[in-house]
Amino acid sequence: MWMASRVVVVVPAWDEAPRIARVITGIPGWVDSIVVVDDASSDGTAEVARAVADPRVETVRHGYNRGVGAAIVTGYKRALARRPNGSRDAFVVMAGDGQMDPRDLPHLVDPVARGEADYVKGNRFCAPEVGRVMPVTRLLGGLLLSWATSRALGFPISDSQCGYTAIAAGACASLDLDALWPRYGYPNDLLSQLAQRRMRIAEAPVRPLYGDEASRLRSHHVPVVAALVARAWLRRLLAAS
Repeated sequence: MWMASRVVVVVPAWDEAPRIARVITGIPGWVDSIVVVDDASSDGTAEVARAVADPRVETVRHGYNRGVGAAIVTGYKRALARRPNGSRDAFVVMAGDGQMDPRDLPHLVDPVARGEADYVKGNRFCAPEVGRVMPVTRLLGGLLLSWATSRALGFPISDSQCGYTAIAAGACASLDLDALWPRYGYPNDLLSQLAQRRMRIAEAPVRPLYGDEASRLRSHHVPVVAALVARAWLRRLLAAS
């Protein structure tokens, strides 16, 4: 537990067998549960996760590849099914590719546990080393999408595409999880739902890590995210009319 909040870490993973054990073993002992969601990997990711000697780990496997957003929704549903102790319990998303530093977990969980935020997004762009370690195309693309998402939502978001997040159990239960966009771009759709429900959104500094993982960002993802941002903007206009 962290303070009085139970913490569940959701780990979406697709073909992360070389990295998943390292991710699991790096999660600190004060985390109560770990839900690894294998999105139909072909490299034995689920088997490697199950082989880690950690009783906190539950592994769920999709029968076919449904997308990172769908994997996170599966993890959220498993976390909710565990009957949270209270609305301030925290569900953290920590990707299976090793790009999220476990030392940053307290920065994300603190605002939820203290009752100061319903959803906390990691912000990689405030890290002093971001310009040195983050690929320039990803840096520029992330800044542009964050600018567009901020305009669509009507409030500033520094790093809209960062997947390192924490959500309060009560806020998670209020979402229409089945309606969330299932693939790349899910953070923008989730932010839109949270904004519609007037949830308190905060940001916390996190370290950008890059190692042996392969980026799955492709050019065809750009128009998809743009459409999701446009939908968020339309939802806000309709809500205000």
